This record gives sequence, structure tokens and C-alpha cells, in this order.
Amino acid sequence: MTSRPFRSALKTLHLWLGLSLGLVLALVMLAGSVLLFEEPLLAASHPELVSRALPDLDTQGRALDALLHSPVGKQLRSVTVPDAELPVWGAGAKGGDRYYFDATSGELLLHRAKSSDVLLTLLDWHTHLLGGEVGETVLGVVACTGLFMLFSGVWLYWPGRHRALKHLKPHANPPVLRWASFHRFVGVAALPLLVVMIGTGTTMAYRGAVRTGLMAMSGEKSARPPTLPTADAIDWSAVLVNAQAAAPDAQLTRLMLPSKGNGTLVMRIRRPGEWNRVGRSSLWLDPSTATVVGGDDATKLGTGGRLANALFPIHSAAVGGLAWRIVACVTGMLPMFLWVTGLLFWRARKKRRAA
Repeated sequence: MTSRPFRSALKTLHLWLGLSLGLVLALVMLAGSVLLFEEPLLAASHPELVSRALPDLDTQGRALDALLHSPVGKQLRSVTVPDAELPVWGAGAKGGDRYYFDATSGELLLHRAKSSDVLLTLLDWHTHLLGGEVGETVLGVVACTGLFMLFSGVWLYWPGRHRALKHLKPHANPPVLRWASFHRFVGVAALPLLVVMIGTGTTMAYRGAVRTGLMAMSGEKSARPPTLPTADAIDWSAVLVNAQAAAPDAQLTRLMLPSKGNGTLVMRIRRPGEWNRVGRSSLWLDPSTATVVGGDDATKLGTGGRLANALFPIHSAAVGGLAWRIVACVTGMLPMFLWVTGLLFWRARKKRRAA
């Protein structure tokens, strides 16, 4: 049986972590609930991006060549391939800004500055707490704290298996019992959903280590593209056509451009059955000849690799259709409900003790 001093200390820790870091977590997850609908919100606010015909790969390649030779294009490291839902070339800059180019001409259509775009600001807050790599590390700590608060709260509440349902009954009055019962009911009833969303979010903060660990448990190793010399000129139309020919059943999603130390072109593709919207499979192309020299197929990974690839799609509701997206959205709002009811319970208890 747990000692009273330990239980009292755990209650105090649960309270103050909840009122402090719990608020940060609640605001992060509220932002995540909005970001689940980022694509339809972008389409609604910028209809000029989606009301276009999708050109053929040869035309897209010529447009890519034009945009890469523009002042903005020379700064890019990767581009998102046009598709039926967003038929424009997209690219993200190092500072967080995003650019969209005409898929026929390569003309710049839209520049979304992180400093003035609400969705990009929410994304930076949700993934980095507006603080870059340091913010992402802190966010990982906040997420781990959130998991601790969930499990410690259930442990503190637990009245025994036979009385659990009876003790979950919400009460209207008095205020102390009202806010405590509301807080307890949501925390226990929604525990599985909260663990899934916060848990998968935690793995995003430590995604490199998580992926390496999961793949190592299955005895797998990540495939790496070869190092090839850079090319003075690249036939981008041939790159797109040859990549699609090498994986005719896959969707071309993102092109990683050559770097100073390696000229290899890496084309991310989404094969049938992959949950990630960008796909975790890839093709490697020689920039000089625009030919495919290798690649990796995420659908053939072992258990560890498949689990690592499933975490982000679950967290971002890329899988499960509209039903899971709505459930994930509502789940993202619950930490704020828990924070508010916890605060009101604490204040009502202080008033009762002072009376």
C-alpha cells in the first residue's frame, strides 16, 4: 500500500505540473487540432492554387527548371510535386516560409511568410514551440510530462476495479466536486485517445532515435542513397518521367535537390498501402543521366520500420479517414478542458478551505 507522504507529493506534483507545463501542452494540442484541417483551410483561403489543371510530367519538368533558376528557387533544397489536390509546385524555405509556383510556367504564385501566416505560425508552435531545435527538445519534455500527468492522475483517482465506474459519475454541485468529477471523468474516459495522440507526438520530437531504435529491434537498417557527382545541367522533365516509369503504381510526392557534397536526386514516392501522405519510399536518380539508380520500398520493411512509419500518419490523421480526423481533433481539445477544470477545482478548493 502506498504511503500517504508519497501520495501527497504525487498530488502536489500532478497539480503544479498540470497548471504550468499542462497549459503549454494544451495550447500545443489546440494548434494541432486546427492543423488537422490545414489543407482544406489553405484551399479555402487561396482558391487560386487549387483551381488549376494538372499538366503532364514533361510540362511540370520545364516549370521546375524555370522556378529553380529564379531568385527564390536557388535557395530551395526540396520541392513538393504537384498533384490533383494541389496542382502547383510547393517548397518550404529554411526559415519556415512557403512558396507555391505554377506547374506550367514555374511562375511564383504565392509566398506565405511564417511571420504573418496564421497556419504556419501554428505549425511552428505545434512542432517547435517557436524556438527551433531547442524548442523541439523542450516540446519533447512537455509531451513526456503530459503522459506522466495522465497516468499519475488515473493512479491517484483509482478507487479499485469494482468502484471505478461509480466514481466516474459527474456531479453538478458543490463546485469542488463538480470540477473534480468533470476533470476525473474526461481524464479517465479519454485516456486511450490522449495516450495515442500525446504518445505519437512525443515520438515526433525524438523521431530519429525512435526510428533507429525500432528498426534495430527488428534487425533492420535504413537504406541510404549513393553519393554521385553533381551535374551542370539536369533534364528535369526526364527526371520526372523516368521516376514515374520506375514506379508506375506510385505517386511522386517530393524531390530532394542536390547538395554541395552529393549530386544524387532523391524522389520521395508514395506506394499503394503507405499511410504517410508523402510516402516513405524513395527513388535515387543520377543527375547527369536522369536515370534511376536505386531506391527503397517502405512497403517491404519489417515490423520495426513499419511501426516507425505508422506513428506520424496516426498522429496527423493521415489514415482513418474523416472519422479519425474528427476524433483526433476533439482529442486535441481535451487537454485544455482538463487544464481549465483542474484550475477551477484548485480555486474552488482554496475558497472552501479559506471559508
